[in-house]
Amino acid sequence: MKPLLGMILTVLALLGAGRAALAAPVASAHASTDLVAETTGAAPGSTVWVAVVQTLDKGWHTYWRNPGDAGEATTIAWTLPAGWRAGDIVWPTPHRLPVGPIMNYGFEGRVVLPVPIQIPSNARLGETAKLSAAVDYLVCAEVCVPGSVTVATTLPVVAGTPAADPAAGPLIAAALAAAPKPGGLTATFQTPVAGRLVIAAAGDSLAGAPAADAYFYPYDESLIDHGKPQSVDRGPRGLTLTMTSGAAFAKGAAPPLASGVLTLDGKAYEIAARPGPPPAGADGLGAPAAAAELGAGLLLAMGGAFLGGLILNLMPCVFPILSMKAVALTGHAGEPAAARAQALAFLAGVLLSFLGLAGALEAARAAGAAVGWGFQLQSPMAVALLGLVMLAAALNLSGLFEIGTSAQGLGASLASRGGLAGSAFTGILAVVVAAPCTAPFMGPALGFALTQPAPIGLAVFAALGLGFAAPFTLLSLSPALIRRLPRPGAWMDLFRKALAFPMYAAAAWLVWVLAQQTDSAGLARALAAAVVLAVGAWLFGLAQRHGAMGRSLRAGGLFASAAVALLAAVGLVAAGAYGAPAAASGGVARASAGDLPSEPWSPDALAALRAAHRPVLVNFTAAWCVTCQVNERLAFSTGEVARALKRSGAVYLVGDWTRRDGAIAQALGQQGRIGVPLYLVYGADGGEPKVLPQLLTPALVADALDQAARPAS
Repeated sequence: MKPLLGMILTVLALLGAGRAALAAPVASAHASTDLVAETTGAAPGSTVWVAVVQTLDKGWHTYWRNPGDAGEATTIAWTLPAGWRAGDIVWPTPHRLPVGPIMNYGFEGRVVLPVPIQIPSNARLGETAKLSAAVDYLVCAEVCVPGSVTVATTLPVVAGTPAADPAAGPLIAAALAAAPKPGGLTATFQTPVAGRLVIAAAGDSLAGAPAADAYFYPYDESLIDHGKPQSVDRGPRGLTLTMTSGAAFAKGAAPPLASGVLTLDGKAYEIAARPGPPPAGADGLGAPAAAAELGAGLLLAMGGAFLGGLILNLMPCVFPILSMKAVALTGHAGEPAAARAQALAFLAGVLLSFLGLAGALEAARAAGAAVGWGFQLQSPMAVALLGLVMLAAALNLSGLFEIGTSAQGLGASLASRGGLAGSAFTGILAVVVAAPCTAPFMGPALGFALTQPAPIGLAVFAALGLGFAAPFTLLSLSPALIRRLPRPGAWMDLFRKALAFPMYAAAAWLVWVLAQQTDSAGLARALAAAVVLAVGAWLFGLAQRHGAMGRSLRAGGLFASAAVALLAAVGLVAAGAYGAPAAASGGVARASAGDLPSEPWSPDALAALRAAHRPVLVNFTAAWCVTCQVNERLAFSTGEVARALKRSGAVYLVGDWTRRDGAIAQALGQQGRIGVPLYLVYGADGGEPKVLPQLLTPALVADALDQAARPAS
């Protein structure tokens, strides 16, 4: 009985309602709008496609979801029965609509905009549902006329599969079939260089297709400059398109995706490009040439990384650690074999640390975190712990306790093993404190490394480690150089204790960095931990001396007390949160900006100044970046630069990366960098910024500011 009753109700509903497609279109200025459904009814729990159909007067057009440089996309506001839900518009492939120097995207003739309507499972058979759509659109030719109409149709609720509407069914089916689809393509984009955005796509569906008419329609209005031409490079399984980047990149925060519609050879594909190198087969080089280009780029990046690692040894942040190695090296002046073992252990520690940092950096970026080189010192807790390590090393050099030496009767074999472990640890520590510094040649090399697959990136980081470890390693491996070192003697104890003071200076520097990152409570906790650590080191030294004199019981108690002190010091640092310093709450840069009047950097602040055609000097810095602080004292804190800033009318923006900031990380990435310092000068007439060297002079900065104020020739 129930199936029969359902059939009777369905027939009555159809007879009473008639076909939905017979609803009369609504005429308005230069357009006729209708609402039609693909079927003559709707079954409970199903999805029915309903479309707004517009027929435009000849010579007139409406706009796509991204209208381009001008115009307004069509919108639909639905009024549906309770429980009925409308999905998103399935947009047809747009056409280019150039008007003078600008480019718009839209439609001419007949436009079909299908929308899925979800029918609730409790829709009652036999009822007739009314669907109403308020359509707002802009129709343009020589002039533009806004339009707003309301169209409606009815759908009876029926049992089983409803029949296709003979008129609207084929129309909607054809629109859905022609709509852009993914097509199994792999797409990437590269951060714009000199204002050029490159999007590459590859896949079997693109193999062999002519690419002369290829064009990319972005979903985001600000992704590209629509009025500028797009050039195409054909590859064996895809293509690359080069276009002028838009405001999405100029604001300093690159989008995570470059999505849109790629058209070529009469077909349209949806693509969602992610940052990265072109997929295989996308460029016109072909696989062998692309591999050769990648190999050349890898060799160049590894060479730059090696040179950067060498220069990193000259950075002030590394001096305290090298003093530790100087002590170890002089201790083996007459023992070439021991010196070589020390060198190899140091090299292993350096390489493992660089590769470990690279892996952590890659993992964090893959997880979506905006981090860069020196990220470990953006954490106040990490800075505090590293400060304790520096203090412990200084106390060791001062003789408060002994690690890695043959102190008062300890066995030679233990000293040997401790020495190798100490060399490896010194290599690890050297990398940790050197990482915040970015030496010349390092920036571009590391930027290349993080845009490549992991094995290539790790090879570049390994080259950086080899360069960093090379001077000490080569010195230790050379018997002739080892023989030139002064022989061990009583002078070594004085030399060793003198070299403790650079370590104390490093610990003090880290306390200063911590003061820029945290509030007074966090700083007080770290200072208390330093005192507790010093007590623990003193107890440890007492325990060693009592153990050497055979007082094992007393030594054991002292060792236990030292361990408790060490744990207490680490616990003080690890306990609780580190709040931002009060100076940072008002938007004031925490890192030094020299003596120049400055404003905090932000993408919006930079965009507003560029829109006002003001020259801009941008300083991406951090309190823990020693190179940054040196430049700010020697270059930015000078009258020459202050006068140049005033006469050029430039604004000085400081991007403080002392604590983690995703917007700054994105801005660095757009310039192919992953660390600070980075200095940019934007001209008053727009265009790409000038990148200043990492080591500055007042004359260099002043000249760049004067050039930025001049009109382009």
